[in-house]
Amino acid sequence: MDIVDALDARHGTICFVGAGGKKTTMATLAARLEHAVVTATVRIPIFDGWVEDVVVTETPRTAIDEASAWPLGVVPAQERPDRYRGYDPGTVADLADIDHPILVKADGARMREFKAPSDREPQLPTSASTVVPIASAHVIGEPLTDDIVHRVDEVTAITGLARGDEIRPQDVAAVLAHEQGGLKDVPANATAVPLLNMVDDAGLEASARAVAEAIHDQADVPRVVLAEMRSDDPLVAVV
Repeated sequence: MDIVDALDARHGTICFVGAGGKKTTMATLAARLEHAVVTATVRIPIFDGWVEDVVVTETPRTAIDEASAWPLGVVPAQERPDRYRGYDPGTVADLADIDHPILVKADGARMREFKAPSDREPQLPTSASTVVPIASAHVIGEPLTDDIVHRVDEVTAITGLARGDEIRPQDVAAVLAHEQGGLKDVPANATAVPLLNMVDDAGLEASARAVAEAIHDQADVPRVVLAEMRSDDPLVAVV
């Protein structure tokens, strides 16, 4: 099994939520897929460097049909010099019949490594076939602070932790497996595949495996993926 198959990303609409490597994961998959489409339903930093072309358009289907360079990015507008806007989820859902894998950034994390969603997140299209909730293994053993966690209050509501408490494997699992956390608003027909990213040494792999086992105790997911997305061979383990 490679990273594409581990994340059920070869076909369909694959949505990425959470924190700790959404864009890196999307870039890794886009480079390994034939004719991948990269887009977002929320703001996304400029990503021209890891696709062959970005088309700014209100009609993404036309851009996809006419494309000759892949992977292809489609976005509705450039909001600032450093970021694009995303499409309404309904616009992305309308692309579901297109015969290309569609990679979708579906929430924001402000460069943090762990998060729980707000009441306005995630922005998942109804067509999502796979949802990948992500957390960085690096947060395990670190204090629950705004420096590394986006939406600390939402994390405390799920885990029972207080600000400054040590983040344990069971806390990461609780958020990724929770219906108000990593599994929030996942469509009934979609598969959720949690991802622990930044697993870059043996100690982190052991901690990430503990997270994975705890996720399986709490949620009906087919597997939990451990990866280091910046590695040439990103797949570390499938639990």
